[in-house]
Amino acid sequence: MRRGACGAVRAALTIVSVHIVAAGLVATAPVGEASAADVAREPFHYTVGAYSWSGPYLGVNLGYQGGATSNNPTRPTGVVGGAQAGYNWQTGQFVLGGEADIQLSSASDTFAPWKFSNPWFGSARARVGFALNQVLLYGTLGVAFGGISVAGAGLTESKIHTGWTGGGGVELGITSNVSAKVDYLFVDLSDRAYTLVGSSAIKSHLVRLGFNYRF
Repeated sequence: MRRGACGAVRAALTIVSVHIVAAGLVATAPVGEASAADVAREPFHYTVGAYSWSGPYLGVNLGYQGGATSNNPTRPTGVVGGAQAGYNWQTGQFVLGGEADIQLSSASDTFAPWKFSNPWFGSARARVGFALNQVLLYGTLGVAFGGISVAGAGLTESKIHTGWTGGGGVELGITSNVSAKVDYLFVDLSDRAYTLVGSSAIKSHLVRLGFNYRF
């Protein structure tokens, strides 16, 4: 009798266990199906934090200047470095702004026996750019000014020239306030008359690496 009773208990427990497992499966099945359906319906979004180029900035730059002097074969070349300041206005992906810079240069060259040098120059330019989040592609155009010096035979003559400049570059936002840029400028300092050598001008190509801090 005891063996029969034990067998009946085991059978009853087995039946109850089967019913519990089955009930659990039935209860969880709709939830799993609903979750899968929700995931399938939910669109996939990949968002990158918006980067702002708006506001005032100050910066420094260092680069190389290669030039040519009119009316003689000298080609003043050298290292150039300086500072820039500007302001950007951003609307959507378009960035408009203005920038001014001042540069010191070692560019010089000598021709029998005259030495031509361009010790300093600067510019005031408009900038138009297109922002791809933290990357800004831009073009720039404006006025240029600078000093040209002619020396030889114990004499020196220096004058300030005006002209124009244009170019473009790419700027990369490193942090929300700091950016690095690489740009190219063509600078045309127009002709002026010199007593020592006659009319002269310098046209230069500049490639610069710079850093800006936006406030």
